Amino acid sequence: MISLLMDISSEMIHALLPVYLVVGLGASALTVGIIEGVAEATASIVKVFSGALSDRLGRRKVLAVVGYGLAALTKPVFPLATSVGWVVGARFIDRVGKGIRGAPRDSLVADLSPPHLRGASFGLRQSLDTIGAFTGPLLAIGLMGVFADDFVSVFWVAVIPAVLAVGVLVVAVQEPKRPEGQRPVRRPLSRAELARLEGTYWWVVAVAALFTLARFSEAFLVLRSQSEGLPLMLVPAVLVVMNIAYSLSAYPAGALSDRMDRVSVLVVGLLLLIAADLTLALAPGLVGIGVGVVFWGLHMGFTQGVLARLVADVAPPELRGTAYGMFNLVTGVALLAASVIAGALWDGVGPHGTFLAGAAFAALSLLGLLPLRRRLIGHETP
Repeated sequence: MISLLMDISSEMIHALLPVYLVVGLGASALTVGIIEGVAEATASIVKVFSGALSDRLGRRKVLAVVGYGLAALTKPVFPLATSVGWVVGARFIDRVGKGIRGAPRDSLVADLSPPHLRGASFGLRQSLDTIGAFTGPLLAIGLMGVFADDFVSVFWVAVIPAVLAVGVLVVAVQEPKRPEGQRPVRRPLSRAELARLEGTYWWVVAVAALFTLARFSEAFLVLRSQSEGLPLMLVPAVLVVMNIAYSLSAYPAGALSDRMDRVSVLVVGLLLLIAADLTLALAPGLVGIGVGVVFWGLHMGFTQGVLARLVADVAPPELRGTAYGMFNLVTGVALLAASVIAGALWDGVGPHGTFLAGAAFAALSLLGLLPLRRRLIGHETP
């Protein structure tokens, strides 16, 4: 429920932010790519330290409260922004909050989940998170109509669900007890402890990083729809469509990974991403854009929860926070590179170049999955 509420708040803002930056504040597509990439990379870097700290403390909830609380406090900065610099600052601080809460939250999910239902658990959390992600843009569409395309008024309404999310976390979530005999790790980022994250874990990280190069910011889906003439009031519909596809597929894909080879589920996700990129690059008109956006959402459902589950499968339970932190650091740096590359290609070549490059990176990612399948033997959930 916390993920649901915070995503409603965040996506009400993020569904409008790329167009607000370009139309309202005069930013370029490259600037949008840099802002989105830096924001996500910042969150990923912070996740390393928050995850390690949660392992050292042996407690996850307190860091989750700090992270969600910081995100809620920064939401009013967006309607107050009068320049690109304000938006950069707001996104930076908001992503610091995401970084603080991310690894402890994923560790909480893993700690609370029965091993044989771990894929379904991550899929369910991702599904509810994504329901928030399309509810937010739907509210943004309605409020843009009510407020006559006034971005700032919509941004103010987005503050409300963020505050509610923090309230639910403080009141309703209970820290799970650690298994008997499992102690907090005193130096989780030391060489000796990191060495316990064996080769299979690092192979998962490497595959996820290559995959992330193909999965740049969804801001470019919004810009692509605008380039085909979608009215400003309906721009958030892009993320609504994407997130409906995402939410409907995330739980089934997670549950499927509990019953069959997890790498096969990832292969399906990558093939869907290639289909999305090719459609967005080559299909004409808003109908083609809509089909590509649906494929994009489906690929997210088939990959994000499964990758999170793989980290839990191959990392020692007492080092899960650190494992998720390192995973998110590497993929966050990859997302920064991907978003900058996407923005540069957009400005230099056009939208087609951006999405064709994404398809090429996705095809390369498929090559890394074959060795990963062999390495995962022995880590199957009993």
